[in-house]
Amino acid sequence: MGFALLLKFFEVEARFPEDAGEMPVPAVSYVAQQVKVPAEEWAAYDWSGRAIKRHRMEIRGAFGFCECTEEDQDQLAEAVVARCRKDRLEPPTPGRIARLVGSAVSTFEERFCAATVGRLSAATRFRLDDLIAEDAGTDEESTGGGGTFFTELKADPGALGLDSLLAEVNKLQRVRAVELPPELFADVSEKLVAAWRARAAKEYPTDLRAAAGPVRYTLLATLCHVRETEITDSLVELFIQLVQKINTRVEKKVEGEFNKELKRVRGKEGILLRLAEAAVAEPGGTVRRVIYPVAGSPR
Repeated sequence: MGFALLLKFFEVEARFPEDAGEMPVPAVSYVAQQVKVPAEEWAAYDWSGRAIKRHRMEIRGAFGFCECTEEDQDQLAEAVVARCRKDRLEPPTPGRIARLVGSAVSTFEERFCAATVGRLSAATRFRLDDLIAEDAGTDEESTGGGGTFFTELKADPGALGLDSLLAEVNKLQRVRAVELPPELFADVSEKLVAAWRARAAKEYPTDLRAAAGPVRYTLLATLCHVRETEITDSLVELFIQLVQKINTRVEKKVEGEFNKELKRVRGKEGILLRLAEAAVAEPGGTVRRVIYPVAGSPR
């Protein structure tokens, strides 16, 4: 489970978490369910042992990354100095570089949020807020005691069955009812959308209600945008599994009934043998002329 969680975190963030608390609780629950390990085991993951070092090495290799060494850091610093020299700029101090990068990231996020909100109608923003409103149109039966649809939206399907299938259908309908613009993220990197969707999954409704409007709407919009696809895929998988389960039950029932009927017939092996012999002897004959006399004749 530790390896799987590090793998998914690195896929989204392009880095490893600093500690167990940085991993979203829903992600831990989901992965624990997938690998069939109790979620509580995540707290026992050794962050300084040989296992995590091996896990990190294998994950870096899978994504084509290398661990940043002191030499790499020196080369990055030299690259910044060289660029400043080329542009006739006095190079900033290392601390100043970190602050500049942070400011650039903050500015980029502000522009991304503003662009996203600018594409949302007032009605869509209202429906997004409704997702995190307390008792937002969810009954106690569907949410396990009330709450917000946001919590239900992040949850994965339950055990295979008709109830879980119908619950996912209802979830998909409610996500589509938000009516996000079809081209909302058409010109945005999938990795950027995935990163914001991951951030949204970590949040609680109270945190989102307290967040600034542009950030709140962007987080909710990215979550709904990605979850619509994920829920559609899970519905297809649930439907296939449910059909297979029904087919298996039907086959077992038919086989059981057939076996019961066979047991009721005395000398059934002999009858079947005579039927086969008659069919082979006269393959062109009719059932009435070839099969009926054999099936009804005593031995």
